[in-house]
Amino acid sequence: MRAVVWTAYGSPEVLQLQEIPKPVPKDHEILIRIHAATVTAGDCELRALKLPMMLALPMRLYTGVLRPKRMKILGQEFSGTIESVGKIVRRFQEGDEVFGITGFSSGGYAEYLCRPEHPKDMDGVITTKPASIAFHEAAAISLGGLESLHCLRRADIRPGQTALIIGAGGSIGTIGVQLAKHFGAEVTAVDSTHKLDMLRSIGADHVIDYTQEDFTENGHAYDVIFDVVGKTPIARGMSSLRDGGIYLMANPRISKMLRGRLATRGARKRIVFGNVAYSTERLDYLKGLVEEGTVNVVIDRTYPLEETAEAHRYVETGKKAGNVIITIRDHDTQGGDS
Repeated sequence: MRAVVWTAYGSPEVLQLQEIPKPVPKDHEILIRIHAATVTAGDCELRALKLPMMLALPMRLYTGVLRPKRMKILGQEFSGTIESVGKIVRRFQEGDEVFGITGFSSGGYAEYLCRPEHPKDMDGVITTKPASIAFHEAAAISLGGLESLHCLRRADIRPGQTALIIGAGGSIGTIGVQLAKHFGAEVTAVDSTHKLDMLRSIGADHVIDYTQEDFTENGHAYDVIFDVVGKTPIARGMSSLRDGGIYLMANPRISKMLRGRLATRGARKRIVFGNVAYSTERLDYLKGLVEEGTVNVVIDRTYPLEETAEAHRYVETGKKAGNVIITIRDHDTQGGDS
């Protein structure tokens, strides 16, 4: 099968299209013919090993000290069709259309992928694809959806509250805007100029162009602040939070976590860090919202498998609005098999 192999730590050129053996499912696994995958900022950071020191060293020890050995194919999110199932699999059957996230193991940049029928938490989650959307859209639900759902549920948003989402134009933020609206909040979305119209189109009540305005200086205060990108200084961000408010952080660095704890000491404000738990219940909940049209997947660009390195280059510019998709089988991305 064709796969984009992670050959070294470094620039996008280390991702090489190669022919490798097709995987064979074990008794408890399913073999998925991949139709689409995504490229996330996390994929790019892992590829280059641009991680905080306390994460970079353990990751290098896990994947390979000098070059990747244990994890050879990147790509966390996927959608596809089940080609075969192991002999003790009962939940799925051949021909099922599925989507999900691989968790720590990755493997989405390939024509085929084996996944356990019942993944453990670190192995991600998988469920059947919404019938109403195409494969390339389904591939982009899991990461942004599960991250934003986890955080926003922690905030227990009530109708009439106000929410500010920083970095609203990416894979997590675009679903976060729609979930916050679904939960009843008045939503202000913060991102760069070229993403503002898109953010309005998915339901943001107000938008702030961070290149032109600092939200911490406009005098507004919010019940919930959801910081997706983690570039806002904690003290300044917390100053825009009302008493009793909640500051949510997705994927924070340890230094941010420590500063956050210090910033809330003695204050009538809480800070919550994202530590997403994968579950079929949560993914099925998101699937239902997608099927009913409450949540729409935002796609920026699509690339064929052989241009995965170019897709990584684009994501690293920071300009993507929503999701960047890798199409493994172009003729299948619009729905089921023809």
